[in-house]
Amino acid sequence: MAASGQNVAVVVHRAGDLRLENRPIPEPGPNEVLLRMHSVGICGSDVHYWQHGRIGDFVVKEPMVLGHEASGTVVKVGSGVTHLKPGDRVAIEPGVPREMDEFCKTGRYNLSPTIFFCATPPDDGNLCRYYKHSASYCYKLPDNVTFEEGALIEPLSVGIHACKRAGVTLGSKVFVSGSGPIGLVNVIVAKMMGAASVVITDISASRLQKAKEVGADFTVQVKNETPQEVASKVESVLGCMPEITVECTGVQACIQAGIYATRSGGTLVLVGLGPEMVTVPIVNAAVREVDIRGIFRYCNTWPVAIALLASKRINIKPLVTHRFPLEKALEAFETTKRGEGVKVMLKCDPSDQGP
Repeated sequence: MAASGQNVAVVVHRAGDLRLENRPIPEPGPNEVLLRMHSVGICGSDVHYWQHGRIGDFVVKEPMVLGHEASGTVVKVGSGVTHLKPGDRVAIEPGVPREMDEFCKTGRYNLSPTIFFCATPPDDGNLCRYYKHSASYCYKLPDNVTFEEGALIEPLSVGIHACKRAGVTLGSKVFVSGSGPIGLVNVIVAKMMGAASVVITDISASRLQKAKEVGADFTVQVKNETPQEVASKVESVLGCMPEITVECTGVQACIQAGIYATRSGGTLVLVGLGPEMVTVPIVNAAVREVDIRGIFRYCNTWPVAIALLASKRINIKPLVTHRFPLEKALEAFETTKRGEGVKVMLKCDPSDQGP
């Protein structure tokens, strides 16, 4: 299976400057594979780099290929690769440690300061026709798992990692703040891990409807309530204060509501990232022994996710609401920016535009 034709890529040059460009088809190193990309989801971070040219300390200084939610087909393997062969369908884990440091040794490689991560400056992403990646971070997809499900493992992994950090277990009462793609995967994973009831909040009625579709037990549409009032509504619909809150917006008022809502002795996990400095009722959390935990991406989640998808224990297909061919990437990005649908998927293989 030779790589042929042009390597069209979606490249951000600076804030507001997104282009379709031709790039050379890369040659895989000894421990890498060359992939013909199939499905790549657009993430909020991709849109943010396009609109603002930076996220925090990560600044676009050179043209950068976007995309990190991805799957594709192996077309060439490096000399040291033994577990994959041309023709294998794979899901791509976008974070690859560059060295075996203390974090890798303890299994928390996502915290490695030198990690390579797709579409985080200066590292190129995989929203292109052909892409090379570390073979160890490409996971073979079973025949009954689609390319799109493979691409969705990336956002799904955030939910798996967050719910593990939160300690979701049989009978948990869970509050998810924010009904975007990451809020929705947290609903799916929390229910799969045994949560008895999940309540989710958002300002958008259509997003809350999607949350109901994927398994949320209760929804609360937030209008202009105070954080305390939101917490009170959450307690009211659940019939108790949740032991676990998963905050997926990064909005200051939502973090405040998360603290007020969480039961004494419970856990609040911060998933959404907003401004560096936020004002929160920390004393309220402290005197009630509410544990506040952060997450940074994920680690060791792809095998778990693939097993869940292959066994049909979870269904993430409803998350994909829009599909565009790679050539219409700019239109796809505009659709995402407008907040339409849930997950916009780009189809990179002109010979196979199916799911």
